[in-house]
Amino acid sequence: MDYSDFEIIILPDELFSDSLIHEPRTTNQELIKVIPTGPLSPGEKRDVAIKHAHGEILAFIDDDVYPVSDWLQKAVSNFSDPLVAAVGGPAVTPSEDGLMQQASGLVYSSILVSGPFAYRYVPGKKRAVVDYPSCNLLVRKTIMEQLGGFDTRYWPGEDTKLCLDITKKLKQKIIYDPAALVYHHRRPLFVPHLKQIASYALHRGYFAKKYPQTSFKISYFLPSILFLFLFGGGILSLFLPVLRDFYLLFISVYLFLTLIFSLNKKPLVVLPVFLGILMTHLDYGIYFIKGIFTRKLKEEV
Repeated sequence: MDYSDFEIIILPDELFSDSLIHEPRTTNQELIKVIPTGPLSPGEKRDVAIKHAHGEILAFIDDDVYPVSDWLQKAVSNFSDPLVAAVGGPAVTPSEDGLMQQASGLVYSSILVSGPFAYRYVPGKKRAVVDYPSCNLLVRKTIMEQLGGFDTRYWPGEDTKLCLDITKKLKQKIIYDPAALVYHHRRPLFVPHLKQIASYALHRGYFAKKYPQTSFKISYFLPSILFLFLFGGGILSLFLPVLRDFYLLFISVYLFLTLIFSLNKKPLVVLPVFLGILMTHLDYGIYFIKGIFTRKLKEEV
C-alpha cells in the first residue's frame, strides 16, 4: 500500500500464528492487530473492528479480496467533499483465479446478469450510488458511530441496510470511484457460485418489500419474470398453439443472446459462462420470489 498512515485489523474466528502475517513496515509494530472474534458474521466482526480502529476512515474488505497498491490513495481523495460519507470501487476477478472462478467472474460482470450494476465487477464511470457491497467500501468512522454500526440481523444485506441509512436517513453521499479497485476471488461455478446467488436473491427479494428504497427495482425482478415466463409459458404453449410459436421464438432469441454475451477471450470458459448465466437467472429468479414471500429471515427470528 502506498498510503502513509493506516492500520490493519484482522478478525479471524480463531487466533492464528503470527508467522502468517508479513509485516509491511518494521517501524510500526502496532500496524497489524489480530482480534479473534469467534464465529461471527462479517457485519458483527466489522462492528468489533470499529471499536478498535483509530483512523477517521474505515476501509472494509473481505478475506477473499486484496487491493491494488493505490487503493486507499484513490478512495480517500473522495472524502475531501464533506457530504461524502462512503466510497466504493470495483471488485475485479484476478487473472490468477482458476478457470471456473474466472467463469463465475464473467457471469457476474455480464450485462445479462448484473445489468446496470455491472460496474461493481469491472471499472465503470465515476458516479453517486445508493447501494454498494462492503467487500470494497470505505466509510467515515463518525458515520458508522452515528448509525450504531451495521445492522447485524442481516447477512448478506447488512451493507444494503447501511447504505440505505447513509443516503436516506443521514442524507449523505456514497461515491463509486473506479480507481479504488480491489481484486475479488470468485466462488467457482457451479454449486458454490449458485449457493451465493441464492443467498443474495433471497435477501434482495425480502428487502424489496421491507426496504423498497434500494431494492424495489425492475432490474432485480427481471430474473423472476423470466423464470415465471419460461415455466408458465412452457405449460401454456402445450395447450395453446398460437402461443407456442411465440414461446419458441423467445427461447431461441434468449439462448442466442446468452451465447453472444458468453463469448470472451477465454475459449475454455465460453460454455461454462453460457450455462452459468442461464442457471444464475433461474436460481436468482426462484430465490427472489422466495424472499418476497418470506415473512421473516432466519436471522430475524
